Amino acid sequence: MKNRFLLLALLFLNFGMSQTQSAAYAVRQDNVAANLRALTSDEMEGREAGTPGIEKAAVLLENYFKQINIQPYFKTYRDTLTTFARPTCNIVGYIEGNDPVLKNQFIILGGHYDHIGMTYGNANTDRINNGANDDASGVTAVLEIARFFSQSKSNKRSLLFVCFSGEEKGLLGSKSLAKKLKAQKIDLYTMLNFEMIGVPMNRDYTAYITGFDKSNMAAKINEYAGTNVVGYLEAEKSYQLFSRSDNYSFYKEFHIPSQTVCTFDFENYEFYHQPGDEFEEMDIPHMTSFIQTMIPVIEKMANASTKEIKIN
Repeated sequence: MKNRFLLLALLFLNFGMSQTQSAAYAVRQDNVAANLRALTSDEMEGREAGTPGIEKAAVLLENYFKQINIQPYFKTYRDTLTTFARPTCNIVGYIEGNDPVLKNQFIILGGHYDHIGMTYGNANTDRINNGANDDASGVTAVLEIARFFSQSKSNKRSLLFVCFSGEEKGLLGSKSLAKKLKAQKIDLYTMLNFEMIGVPMNRDYTAYITGFDKSNMAAKINEYAGTNVVGYLEAEKSYQLFSRSDNYSFYKEFHIPSQTVCTFDFENYEFYHQPGDEFEEMDIPHMTSFIQTMIPVIEKMANASTKEIKIN
């Protein structure tokens, strides 16, 4: 009888811990700012795929994953693109799920760390397209979410943290990785992509989701968050944004819920693909708050007993 009570107590304790990990965790603004500042350094020269600048960014991301004890999914963190003539790579970190069954299902959390490089013209003007909003901001979210799970180990499903290269060249990094994972026949549950989250919108929701009607992901995110986090943006459909970021590659290969969250709404930021897309233009408190909101959402996504997010 004592053993039965001990077992019940342990089960209750473990359940309580799993439910409070994200609730007790605080995303730090200084961490958000440090990662974003490093990714947007002039030394990266705009992080164009296949250049020495993006190689510096790749090393930075590898070192970050090592520092927070995220394991590589492949033999190394580098997933070399098979779809681009010049050498460049995705950076892929991995946390195995803690459930003996659900760990065989995967969730990808991604953002692209490449940008468009240098603008050549007047030597007296800023020529470096630092890509702070596009998409160092999204990559920063991925890094901060990885930091949380590296400490909590509270995910039942396995997580892949992917910093994509070649997005600006035609989604090349995600296309390459999606084909590799499909060949491995992994059970990919869903993919959530973070794109341009550096500035807030003036709306009654924090972010919008691309391909709003493709799945019930928006509804589930709002349910998990307990608030109206994501909404529908008409411009997203007009500009066909669902097929213009790295989520689309996984939707095509796996036909799963694979979507992007974004807070750039074509009205709140003037430096898209311009040298003015700098660290100083980013709203760090907004980014920190949004990442903080998304961490328990992803934790619930990773721990749901069934695949609750479904294709419509």
